[in-house]
Amino acid sequence: MVASTPTAAAPAAFPDNPFLDEAFQIRWAAHTPDKIVPAIEAALAEAQARIDAIAGDAAPATFENTFVALEHATERLSLAWGKVTHLQSVSDSPALREAHNAVLPKVSAFFAAIPLNPALWARLKAGAESPAGRAAEGVWARLREETLANFREAGADLPADKRSRLEALEAELAQLTQKYSENTLDSTNAWQLLVEDESRLRGLPAHAVAAARESAKKKGFGTDGKPVWRFTLHQPSQEPVMLYAEDDSLRREVWAAATAVGAEAEDGKWDNGPLVQKILALRAEKAALLGKTNFADLVLTRRMAREGAKALAFVTDFETRCRAAFARECEELEKFKAESTGEPVGRLKAWEVSFWAEKLRQARHAFDEEALRPYFEVGRVQAGLFELVHRVFGLRVAEVAVEPDAVWHPEVKLYELRDEAGTHLGSFYADWHPRESKRGGAWMGYLITGGPRPDGSRAPHLGYICGNMSPPTAERPALLTHREVETIFHEFGHLLHHLLGEVPVKSLNGVNVAWDFVELPSQIMENWCWERESLDLFARHHATAEPIPEDLFKKMTGTRNFRAACAAMRQVQFAKMDLLLHLRPEDFVEGDLEAKARALIADCMIPTEPPARTIVRRFGHLFSDPVGYAAGYYSYKWAEVLEADAFTRWKKAGVFSREVGREFVEHILSKGNSAEAAELFRRFMGRDADPRALLERCGLAAAA
Repeated sequence: MVASTPTAAAPAAFPDNPFLDEAFQIRWAAHTPDKIVPAIEAALAEAQARIDAIAGDAAPATFENTFVALEHATERLSLAWGKVTHLQSVSDSPALREAHNAVLPKVSAFFAAIPLNPALWARLKAGAESPAGRAAEGVWARLREETLANFREAGADLPADKRSRLEALEAELAQLTQKYSENTLDSTNAWQLLVEDESRLRGLPAHAVAAARESAKKKGFGTDGKPVWRFTLHQPSQEPVMLYAEDDSLRREVWAAATAVGAEAEDGKWDNGPLVQKILALRAEKAALLGKTNFADLVLTRRMAREGAKALAFVTDFETRCRAAFARECEELEKFKAESTGEPVGRLKAWEVSFWAEKLRQARHAFDEEALRPYFEVGRVQAGLFELVHRVFGLRVAEVAVEPDAVWHPEVKLYELRDEAGTHLGSFYADWHPRESKRGGAWMGYLITGGPRPDGSRAPHLGYICGNMSPPTAERPALLTHREVETIFHEFGHLLHHLLGEVPVKSLNGVNVAWDFVELPSQIMENWCWERESLDLFARHHATAEPIPEDLFKKMTGTRNFRAACAAMRQVQFAKMDLLLHLRPEDFVEGDLEAKARALIADCMIPTEPPARTIVRRFGHLFSDPVGYAAGYYSYKWAEVLEADAFTRWKKAGVFSREVGREFVEHILSKGNSAEAAELFRRFMGRDADPRALLERCGLAAAA
């Protein structure tokens, strides 16, 4: 997942406030909550002055004093706000949240007002018609066209009364989505389960038991003589319970708590349902103001899908291809449980599905995914990843020693990325383990956009990757699941997209691309987590350094498509719900949100008794940002089609092919949004995307 952090860079100013300090080396310890409000207010004042200067310039409009000037006008504000939102994601606290929420409406209103400024819009249109504006070529023509399109789609041509309403809508959406995010985090952190009876832990891997004991100790629960085990809703704690715990009641407790995130509290204070309904209504109103039938059509106008109906057709086509295999896999699991227990065949409980699916995997393939964990120590995984990108892309990554005040948490590491010539392309932070002050999931974001300078030199980029991977314990290092390894590779792909950007226009660099294209660089990296040659770079036993044994490797790859239709249908389920919520919001803004959302996708959910809940109240991709992945969750599957097809070039040339890697950097990773996404893909592949590669990889080609 990509965090939407604005672009930044420029000469230093306001050195008395760290949030406004544009130095590449950031002293995070100095970024305290009390500095946020004065920093953002000062940056807002400066940015507004620059916007006013562009709009009120009496000189003839040129490309330079309109488009280029606007490109630079908000850089300092964007940097400062990027730091604030980043800290809110990784080091949340009451004081930080209060400061963030105090300025959030002002920042949202400011950015919403830019395209609704009539004088500025008039200057931009004049700049586009100027001799230099008409003559702009390449990336500069792209800047002209993208800027004009941004303004039109944001309401620049609206009459004054509608512009005013749109500004108010944007401010309200920013506050509502922030509240949704806070509710999700708070309700996740509020729950814990303390287990005093060790027999309830039967079936759990030793690492999960040790981690639960460590968690309890840190919170002051239990003693060596009378131990207590603490479980939370963070993924490294929750997932082993759902997969392995023999105690049905333990799984049920964890499942019930997880499905209640954002949905229930004794006083209802964390219920995201009303927020979702209000967000849908406001997004629909925004789309109508801007002349679109629905919000999906509004946000997809310049994405590869172009419109909501086309995106939905793509999703439903994939659903059709999976339908028969999905039904077969569900029936197989029900029969397997019945055979294993002697009970009649029937629906599984919602908290039994993962448990029995893992039992079936072990029975059918003699494969326990936990057997892989000793081979995925997080430090070695990162080192192998860095060696891989050296072999494939000609890049070198090295850790940078930093003072304690240069990171936001002691676990955070800083790295530099250089090319073979030693050029400093960029730096990045890595923050991999869960904390209560850190939001869930995994994501990449950026703080500074460098790239080519007018004088021919190049400025480095600065970004970060964050996750909630299995943490170390007192007895052993951090050992990851294979899926967590894929997640690290995934987020590093996003990071490369930013750090390798060679676009002189910062707003067109890196991950600032069509949302259904942005996952191509990230998802393609996951392929190297399945290849023997690349696995041998990092998949080594943490105690013996031995590679994964061949029989275990064959079991692992042999189960890649185990329940593939169920996995694909899960993505279809989320994408379909997302699109239908935004294509038909009027159906959901009142009444029982959960029941209505479930009706949309019930046939895409594994049938259970009781029926499982949807994730509509904890679907942060959709509702923790004014736009985010809203009407765009299909992008994961869309990009999977692109990356499966693109990776066939490495399969043919060799998984370490430097030549293919060079072309991927040249045509994809370095180009950002300097051209249409479909055109960039054609430059790399020599043709449009072919979906057969994904269907074949998933074992679903026969259904096509």
